[in-house]
Amino acid sequence: MIPAKLSLFKPKRVRAKAIDREGQEQAALIKELELRLPKVAALIYHVPNGGHRHKSVAIKLKEQGVRAGVPDLVLPMARGGYFGLYMEFKAATPNDAAVSASQHAWIRQLNEQGYLAIVCRGHFDAMEQIRAYLRLPQTEVAA
Repeated sequence: MIPAKLSLFKPKRVRAKAIDREGQEQAALIKELELRLPKVAALIYHVPNGGHRHKSVAIKLKEQGVRAGVPDLVLPMARGGYFGLYMEFKAATPNDAAVSASQHAWIRQLNEQGYLAIVCRGHFDAMEQIRAYLRLPQTEVAA
């Protein structure tokens, strides 16, 4: 028998699983909205554009209209002259990520089209931004 330190096989390195802090914080935001602002929770939705997928699935989703850089959350409530709120959600510091060029481009284009598109850093920032948006007067729809 070969002693362990002379063995030809090295033990496999165990990697810690990556923690999706952004996903955890976004889920906490949705939970808080369900508890505190149920009318907002009933309308806000997540655009699942990110994440790792099998190549064939990614191709099919792209054919179906998935676009890189689209903000994570959409609140289709018109306020302050805006048609709705788009939020690019990033985890709070120190776990935040940079805003990509495609995300900046989408935010700019959405703002040009009459939406309020912003970047939020973490659950608390996002909640604060949603509350500020809701304080704006409701946008009147002309018939």
